[in-house]
Amino acid sequence: MTEPLRIAIAGLGTVGAGVVRLLTGNAELITARAGRPIEIVAVNARERKKDRGVDLTPYRWQDDLGLMAEADDVDVVVELIGGSDGPAIAFARKALKAGKGLVSANKAMIAHHGAELATLAEEAGKPLKFEAAVAGGIPVIKALGGGAAANEISSLFGILNGTCNYILSEMEQKGSNFADVLKEAQALGYAEADPTFDIDGIDAAHKLAILASLAFGTQISFEEVETRGIREIEAVDIERAAALGYRIRLVGETRYDDGRLFQRVHPVLVPVNHPLAKVDGSLNAVVADGNFVGRLTFEGAGAGAGPTASAVVADIIDIARGELQPAFGVPASALAPAAPAHSDAGKGRSYVRVAVADEPGVMADLTAILRDCDVSIESLIQRGDAGDGGVFIAMITHETEHSRLAEAVRRMADCKAVLSQPMRMDLLD
Repeated sequence: MTEPLRIAIAGLGTVGAGVVRLLTGNAELITARAGRPIEIVAVNARERKKDRGVDLTPYRWQDDLGLMAEADDVDVVVELIGGSDGPAIAFARKALKAGKGLVSANKAMIAHHGAELATLAEEAGKPLKFEAAVAGGIPVIKALGGGAAANEISSLFGILNGTCNYILSEMEQKGSNFADVLKEAQALGYAEADPTFDIDGIDAAHKLAILASLAFGTQISFEEVETRGIREIEAVDIERAAALGYRIRLVGETRYDDGRLFQRVHPVLVPVNHPLAKVDGSLNAVVADGNFVGRLTFEGAGAGAGPTASAVVADIIDIARGELQPAFGVPASALAPAAPAHSDAGKGRSYVRVAVADEPGVMADLTAILRDCDVSIESLIQRGDAGDGGVFIAMITHETEHSRLAEAVRRMADCKAVLSQPMRMDLLD
């Protein structure tokens, strides 16, 4: 086929401008690999006159998203608007119903409405692709749906948010507090003015829900992702973790056993010799275990104009080649319902940090609580000024039932000598 694939781009922010730049700058290479030219027909954004560093004059400016979605001279629409609802989902629905292929980098929309959009795409006989929605330029969706498609995936975990990883890495290197590093990250553009989605784990939870559906063939269940961010982590936790042989990372974990789907985003202690401990700065990494292929590890830039635009254009190239497969590896109607498996049902080792009054008998009180809850200590550090005449106690437990440790932490919080809410993080073993 030599006829061009005609696309329309909705959203010209960092990624959208990057897509235009990549399609024009690598046009000859992309045409050769796609087997046909890829032609930008129309574009749309909120501000028409904004300087985006790319020449948009060759393309039709389409103010009405509805008209863009239904235009006769458009084969594929690229949704880069963002947001789980509002204009993004309305545009996506209309485009698929009009018989257009859809490429999106919108993890929130896919996490909330992915099954619906996949159904619309299948009914229209058109592709739905969203490689750029998870882990930026890392081709993990293509790997799970293609290269590892013959494998049963037993578990998947990884670092899915570059902002949190940058903040934790900087806290490690500088010994700074969370609030100070967050301000630096915002000044450098690594964190948004409102960083809630990133630092509270919501962005990573969107991505994890998508990956879980792809890995296990289950229905997307973003609402069931247990989500906890990094606001509570202090410099003392970074220092204690290092002294005990660990680094702290925000990790998303998922596995599927006996019809139950475990999904959790939370800060964990990672052994210093573990591959994820070496993922620094704004990088992302995803690890999947297949029953025949073994362990697969993907690492790379999880955000930014270049990596994300690369993933968007890779999806467009696939469509130009005529590739058409279910968005989640199986038809949307075949995605299996899954009951949630919550974290307190499992076992593992954990880190607990407690600020206590520096007075006799406190350690005995804490160890009594642990004894009564059947929790034993593997290693412990007691030093450092916790303010108000207090000291920090940091410990690593032996493997125990998470429910028992949760009860122990609740009892510790009620002790008169405990000065603040204890901090608990699990270990990634």
